[in-house]
Amino acid sequence: MTTDYTQQYTPPHPGQPAQKKSSGCLKIFLIGCSVLIVLGVALVAVLVFIVFGAIKKTDAYKVALAKVKSDQRVIAALGEPVEAGFWVSGKMNINNGKGNADFTFPVSGPKGKATVHAIATTEGQGWQYETLDVTPSNGPPINVLSP
Repeated sequence: MTTDYTQQYTPPHPGQPAQKKSSGCLKIFLIGCSVLIVLGVALVAVLVFIVFGAIKKTDAYKVALAKVKSDQRVIAALGEPVEAGFWVSGKMNINNGKGNADFTFPVSGPKGKATVHAIATTEGQGWQYETLDVTPSNGPPINVLSP
């Protein structure tokens, strides 16, 4: 380390305040805020994964996906294999064996992508689908429930 002795020290003039050193409070505040933001984003990500995972584990989702994957019209439009995407959105309510579901999820194949929309109810004896539509990005909707 070298010291520059060419500059002269000039003491502050009377009545002139001395220079204040930063206490570092702003730096600590910014680091604390950054940590809180990162933790908040992580919490939201965990909640999203839990919610999507919960819907994907239900029989309503599994049966809908199996029907979509085995439909020949969907295979013709998207190619084989038909794979489910990550995002699932919608709602599901099950209470005392009775319930309803209304959700959408993406699927894709070698030829393209599509969105699946399912509406189903249950009385405890399996899911009955009112709607199970696949809408390819490059073609007309396919009603999987109709032959």
